[in-house]
Amino acid sequence: MRAIWKGAVSFGLVSVPVKLYSATESHDVSFRQVHAKDGGRIRYQRVCSIDGEEVPYADIAKGYETEDGEMVILTDDDMAELPSTSSREIAVEKFVPSEQIDPMLFEKSYYLEPEKSGAKPYALLRQALVDADRMAVVTVALRQRTTIAVLRVRDDVIVLQTMMWPDEIRTPDFSVETGEVKDAEVKMATMLVDTLAGDFDAAEFEDDYAAAVEMMVKTKIEGGEMKRTPTSTKSSGEVVDLLAALQRSVDAAKSGRRESDEDDADSDEDSAEDEGEGEKKSGSGRSTTKKAPAKKAAAKKSTAKKTTSKKAPAKKTAAKKSTSKKSAAKKAS
Repeated sequence: MRAIWKGAVSFGLVSVPVKLYSATESHDVSFRQVHAKDGGRIRYQRVCSIDGEEVPYADIAKGYETEDGEMVILTDDDMAELPSTSSREIAVEKFVPSEQIDPMLFEKSYYLEPEKSGAKPYALLRQALVDADRMAVVTVALRQRTTIAVLRVRDDVIVLQTMMWPDEIRTPDFSVETGEVKDAEVKMATMLVDTLAGDFDAAEFEDDYAAAVEMMVKTKIEGGEMKRTPTSTKSSGEVVDLLAALQRSVDAAKSGRRESDEDDADSDEDSAEDEGEGEKKSGSGRSTTKKAPAKKAAAKKSTAKKTTSKKAPAKKTAAKKSTSKKSAAKKAS
C-alpha cells in the first residue's frame, strides 16, 4: 500500500506521527459504453447547453445553481477565498462510547501506521481505546477540507473513519403502517430469527455477479467473440484475470483524469477522437503493458531520439504526434 497522507494524532500533550492508508478499494465491475456495430468507444464532449458548442477545458468555470435556476459563476479568486486548511494534525476532540456513534455516519476508512518514533504512543492510544471501549472523535483536514472522523481499533491497527455531517443524513419522509400484529406472528418471527442466528463471517459471502461477468467474458474470449478496434493490441491468447485488469484500468483512469482533461484543451481534434475524453493516460498505460519487453524498449529509444533531436518547442510537439502515429501503426499491424 502507498501512504496518501502524513501527519500526527494529537491528544493532550501527546503527539503520534502517523501515515494514512486507504483501507478499502472498490471491486465493482466496470463496463465501457461502445458502438455495438464495431466496438468503438463512445466519446463524450463538453458541450454548452446554450450555444451547442464544444467548450475547451480552459474555458470551464465552477457554477452554483440557485433554487430558481439562476447560475452563479465562481472564479478562481472566489474559490481561493473559501475556508480551507492544510493542517497535518488529527486532533482528538473527545473520547465517546462506541454505541453512541450511528453507523450511518461512517463514510470512508483509513489505516493509521505509526512512524518509528511514534510506535510507543501509538500502542498506548490503541490499548486505551480498547480498554475503555470508546472511539476518539477527531477533526482532520483531508483534501484541504476539515472533516470529522473517529479513531477505533481493528485487530492491532487504529482505523480512522471519516464521517458525514449530521445534516447529510436524510430523514425518511414516509411512515410504516403495520396494522395489528398478533402474538403468534411475533412468536413465529422470533423462532425464524433464532433458526438463522449465527456469527458474521465476511468470508462466507462472495460477489456472484462479478464472478459471472468474469466467466462470461472469458468464454467469449476463448470463443473468439471480440471486436478488433484500431487501438487493439494482439494478446498471447492467454486469458488474464479480468477483474484485476478492470480494476487497474479504473485506477489508472482516475489518477490520470485530471491531467488528461488539461491536456485535452491543447490537443487537436484528430488526437481527441482517437483517444477519447478522460481515458488518454489509462489507454496508453494498457497498451504499454501488453507489448513485449523488446518492443517496449524500442519504442522508448525511438521516442527519446526524436525528442532530443528536435530543439524548438513547436518541433517537439510535431515529433510527439509523429511518434504516436507510428505507435498506432504498429498496433494495427
